[in-house]
Amino acid sequence: MLIVSVFILILIFMIYSFIPSNIEKKKFFNKNKKSEKVIYLTFDDGPSEYTKNLLQLLKYYNIKATFFCIANFAKINKNIIEIMKQDGHLIALHSLKHRNAMIQGIFETKLDLEDSIKIMKDLEVDVKYYRPPWGDSNLCLLKELKKKDLKLILWNVMAEDWRGDTSEDIIADKLLSRVNKGDIICLHDGRGKNEAPLKTINALKKVIPIFLEKGYKFKTIDEYEN
Repeated sequence: MLIVSVFILILIFMIYSFIPSNIEKKKFFNKNKKSEKVIYLTFDDGPSEYTKNLLQLLKYYNIKATFFCIANFAKINKNIIEIMKQDGHLIALHSLKHRNAMIQGIFETKLDLEDSIKIMKDLEVDVKYYRPPWGDSNLCLLKELKKKDLKLILWNVMAEDWRGDTSEDIIADKLLSRVNKGDIICLHDGRGKNEAPLKTINALKKVIPIFLEKGYKFKTIDEYEN
């Protein structure tokens, strides 16, 4: 009886979250990328104490990026959200408090999304794009995103910049070796270990001039599908 119960739970998990989550990842990663030299800088897990420095760096190079914000962090960093808006960055959503959708039930999934959207609306941000934490989703989340006309956005390149044992040089090397035309780069301006976002900013100071010298243009996610 116990074995049967465990099997049923595993089956429910597979159908509800594991399979749809992996289907979405496969669909996204298999999209045809643009042929011109365009890359998309995106940042997760902020805003944080590091985001202002990142915004200053982007402003220096006149680069627009997409920020997938955690709604609770946006709520306590309203001034940073205002700077993002003033500087012309695209503000998107990265859940309420960074809970993995694969372990969220239907009620929690709906509430997470509704509360997130409400917070962003209170900040006068009309979000159109959503990136789930860890890129994971479930059937309820996918249905709610469609109902609310939010587009799911994942990524093509990561540099594991959240790791506590990484360095700015390692992050920079990964970006330079992994990024190609049309790639969406997923980096982080919040959370992470051992001041990880600071290492990310320092890595970008090294690689942005190189990408610009190579003729790359930086665009926001709303231009990705155009």
